[in-house]
Amino acid sequence: MITTRNARVVVSVATILLVVVFLVSSSTSLGAGVKKAASEVSFGEEENTLKGTPYQGSGPPYAQEDKNKKPKVIADKVGGAGSEKAPGKAAKPDIGKPDVGKPELVNQPAKGSGSNSGSGACGEEYVVMIDAGSTGSRVHIYSFDTCSSPPRLLNEEFKMLKPGLSSFDTDTVNAAKSLDPLLELAVQKVPKDKQGCTPVAVKATAGLRLLGAEKSTAILNEVRRHLEEDYPFAVVEGDGISIMDGKDEGVYAWISTNFLLGRIGGKEKQDTAAVLELGGGSAQIVFEPDFGDNEKMVEGEQKYDLEFGGHHFTLYQFSHLGYGLMEGRNKVNGLVVKAALENNKELQNAKLSSKAETKDAKASVTLTNPCIPPKMQADNVVVPLGEKEFYVVNMKGPSQPQGAQCRFLADSALNKDAQCDTKPCSFNGIYQPSLVKTLRKTSDMYVFSYFYEKTVPLGFPHSFTMEELTELAKTVCTGDPLWTEVLAPGPVGELTKEPQWCLDISFITALLHTGYDIPLYRELRTADKIDNNEIGWCLGASLPLLDKASGKWTCRIKEA
Repeated sequence: MITTRNARVVVSVATILLVVVFLVSSSTSLGAGVKKAASEVSFGEEENTLKGTPYQGSGPPYAQEDKNKKPKVIADKVGGAGSEKAPGKAAKPDIGKPDVGKPELVNQPAKGSGSNSGSGACGEEYVVMIDAGSTGSRVHIYSFDTCSSPPRLLNEEFKMLKPGLSSFDTDTVNAAKSLDPLLELAVQKVPKDKQGCTPVAVKATAGLRLLGAEKSTAILNEVRRHLEEDYPFAVVEGDGISIMDGKDEGVYAWISTNFLLGRIGGKEKQDTAAVLELGGGSAQIVFEPDFGDNEKMVEGEQKYDLEFGGHHFTLYQFSHLGYGLMEGRNKVNGLVVKAALENNKELQNAKLSSKAETKDAKASVTLTNPCIPPKMQADNVVVPLGEKEFYVVNMKGPSQPQGAQCRFLADSALNKDAQCDTKPCSFNGIYQPSLVKTLRKTSDMYVFSYFYEKTVPLGFPHSFTMEELTELAKTVCTGDPLWTEVLAPGPVGELTKEPQWCLDISFITALLHTGYDIPLYRELRTADKIDNNEIGWCLGASLPLLDKASGKWTCRIKEA
């Protein structure tokens, strides 16, 4: 059987010959090729020409400790374990080439299998869940076989649209109507005789949370009115139309992932996967720590006790509001703007006092940003520095690649030096048990959402190490001609369309390595679907809505 990691090297003879020709002609590796393209600028993380060096912690997995790396940890995988070899240096990812690796589905019944599947006597029930995210809204229409315990997922319909509810600001009516294409799909997919008792919920996440209580409440009240008056579904009462608590968002995503992987819900308790999700406005981390005999989870907001499928799970969870990818962009670009404000009077005069003023504004100032590759420019970038301080600027790349400086800015945005009252901490002073010490080596680590969207389109494999991700960041921040030399045409096209990809991948790398303390040798897995089902918090949030009578799940709906 071909394993995920071994599959990376199974390529066509023609491709191998091309790689050999490239290696002979350059006499260097991909990482060295990056450095050669920027001969006047060092890419080593130990050097930085901006102001000082990247963050160096006192413990793993920071760069000074990673020099003597431990063997790479690869979680056991059903149906194909990863390579057991401990590399002296991680192998380079096959950037730009198709990846055959995919998440393994464990212990889940096949769709449509069994005597109670489909619309049999036991009943097929539906749930409609709308994810109102910071950059767009998505509908998930689930059908379940409720005879199984826990219920068995039969099918999922998915659709997304942009922009998100928060983009409508005070226009509550059009904000609610923006969900119509999603709700019309639900009307088509849910049988008419089931619609009256099919629960529908709308859960907003970080984007609406950042809009403020008054505006967000007005939008959600209009959404509820629109659903109750114009659609046939049973609108979930109470917090059914609401801004979801960050801790619930992360835990629901953990439930969804481990449910689809078959790690929870069975008779026997299994090792569970850690889940890290990166949205536009926030970043979530949830995992089940395994402490030593004399250690335990610190009591507090990060501890989450969960009962599921007859088993108890003590989880660590935290939602880092303001550290999603779009907010990460704002933080990094904000550091560039703040530095320029000291001496740039034209920029000082370009200050805007509200977000509304930025809507149609055109930049009059162009700043050099180390997170933009050479010869590229991002136009009319909106940079918020406060509630009443905004700038619209053009960001251009330097004459030579400055990926190390970009990584330094991304590290700085994480506020790693914040006071840590309860140790150990991840970043911004937040308590987090060490992933190195408490996450079982047999436990997979899954990264979703923007982690997936910013890596896989570049041909990056679905299973990779932090070291490989660091190499990818160097390549992306170098720009052409290196892109053309080492990447396939598809990824080059993607990078050409988005000048801020270097910033994005640098922030992602910093968040995982510097922020969450994931060592360079650790294996991570990414996906957007498991068994053809979208990954995220929606499935985990939908399961409790299936059974009103059971004490196990509470369904808060009004019967039609």
